[in-house]
Parts: sequence; C-alpha cells; structure tokens
Amino acid sequence: MADTKQTIKAAEEKMTFAISYLDEQLAHIRAGKANPKILDGIRVPYYGSQAPLSNVASISTPDAKTIIITPWEKNLIKEIEKAILNSEVGITPENNGEVIRLGIPPLTEERRRNLAKQSKQEAETAKISVRNARRDAIDALKKSVKADGVPEDVAKDAEAEVQKIHDKYIKKIDELYAAKEKEIMTV
Repeated sequence: MADTKQTIKAAEEKMTFAISYLDEQLAHIRAGKANPKILDGIRVPYYGSQAPLSNVASISTPDAKTIIITPWEKNLIKEIEKAILNSEVGITPENNGEVIRLGIPPLTEERRRNLAKQSKQEAETAKISVRNARRDAIDALKKSVKADGVPEDVAKDAEAEVQKIHDKYIKKIDELYAAKEKEIMTV
C-alpha cells in the first residue's frame, strides 16, 4: 500500500517539476511587453568571471515598453551594453552614462507567430515529461504487482489515480500555453 502511494507521489512531483519548468521557459519568451526575465541568460565579465546581469545591476520596468538597467558600478556600463548586444535578446541598448535603457519594440506578425510556435514547442516538451512520469509510475505499479505481491485491484486503483493526476497536469499545461499565446498575439 505504502509503495503505491510513494509511486503516485513521485510521479506527481515529476509532473509538478515539468509545470514549473514550463512556466520558467515561457517567462523567457518575449511577448511585446517589458519583462526583466528576458535578460536572465545574459552574463557580464565582472572581476575575472562571468556574472549574471542581475548580480551586477538593478533591473526595472518603469512602463510596458521599457527596461532600465542601473549598474552598481559605472565602469560596467560598456560591458553590460556589449553583453546585451551579443545576446539573443535582439534589442539595441541605449545608455546615457548612468543607466542603460532597452526599448521593447512592437512585435511583427511573423515574429509573433514564431514566438507562439516556440511556446507551443515548450508546452509539448512539458507534456512529454508529464506523460513519461505517468508511464514510469504505471510501470512501477505493474512491477510491484509481480515482484512485491501488491493486489491487482490496488494497483489498478493507483493507476487510475496516476491517470487523474496526469490529466490535471496536462490541462494545466494547456492553460499556461493558451495564456502565453494570447499574451503574444495581443497587439
């Protein structure tokens, strides 16, 4: 009995991780609004090592179309600017000697479609992870019937429980994707 509950719990943990990973990935996809998370992957040379941008500057969004980066050390402005230009953000930074401004340009229709496609790909990857967690749990339950002598009806009930959890998480993924797609496609 305890084994089936542990198997179900382990599967649900994997599914929860897939959802949080999807949420993180979708946050990195630019949707026409200023979102500091698009700068998460940028690293800046800082005292001989590569430091994340958020460790060397404060990042704020005063309005929906602007990101402002204020370096904690003024001599880092050029390095931060170069790191942004070399990244895949695709926005040219402007600096006034004190702060760096990133003006978020409106997305073209083609770019919106590509971003929606990328979001769909991320959602599909998350669904695969959830399905794999379900498959692993069901396999473990079937093995426990043969190896550990778990009654078949208990295993069947546990499989039904895993399926219910799977369905709940797939629905959650679809909702996250639909919300992101709406955000991207809204002009």
